[in-house]
Amino acid sequence: MTCWYEGALAAFDTETTGVDVEADRIVSAAVVVQDAPGTRPRVSRWLVSPGVPVPEGATAVHGLTEEHLQRNGRWPAPVVYEIAQQLAEHTAMGRPLVVMNAPFDLTLLDRELRRHRASSLDRWFESAPLRVLDPRVMDKQLDRYRKGRRTLGDLCEQYGVELRGAHDAAADAMAALDVVRAMGRRFAARLERLSPAELHALQVGWHAAQARGLQAWFARSGSPELVSTEWPLRQELSAAA
Repeated sequence: MTCWYEGALAAFDTETTGVDVEADRIVSAAVVVQDAPGTRPRVSRWLVSPGVPVPEGATAVHGLTEEHLQRNGRWPAPVVYEIAQQLAEHTAMGRPLVVMNAPFDLTLLDRELRRHRASSLDRWFESAPLRVLDPRVMDKQLDRYRKGRRTLGDLCEQYGVELRGAHDAAADAMAALDVVRAMGRRFAARLERLSPAELHALQVGWHAAQARGLQAWFARSGSPELVSTEWPLRQELSAAA
């Protein structure tokens, strides 16, 4: 029987106007599907005119200017509908969804659905629940004592994955997918007997423990920053939404 990390996977990534999931907006997104390692991936891309200013700092990261997005991007409402629909279709087909730092991208998509469609991401997965694989959470758990950062670029270097065109949504999604496959092989003894559903459930607890550890570190450092324990989607809305 084929292990989940050698089978079909889908991956999702966004580029945004900033890092606040309650207030910032999606400017580009991609879903990448690969049926097996080494096979040609199928890529869906979206470019969005967010309807709000695009900060220079965000443009410096992903290279998408406000002028370019206004000229070439689509209105957010149909885009977020199409993304959610495609993610739901992949889930219904049994494909696990790879999302690097899932609480960011999935929560941002949820807020955009609420903002533009009077909907929510949960509604798309009532019949077939999401099965998320988050390489950031998994790596922190499986190799918890390794020092250093754990950005996508760091994980690509750690697991021997080539990242071409960082901060392009499709490139980042493909790289995250490759990292998860490589992680599965490296930690096969711990992962091969787990189903995607079981691994999803484990990541809920892993992320909560990781968040509590980070929160304790902030407290010792005198920082007021709060760390959410929710994964893969933050449910509560702030006034900023």
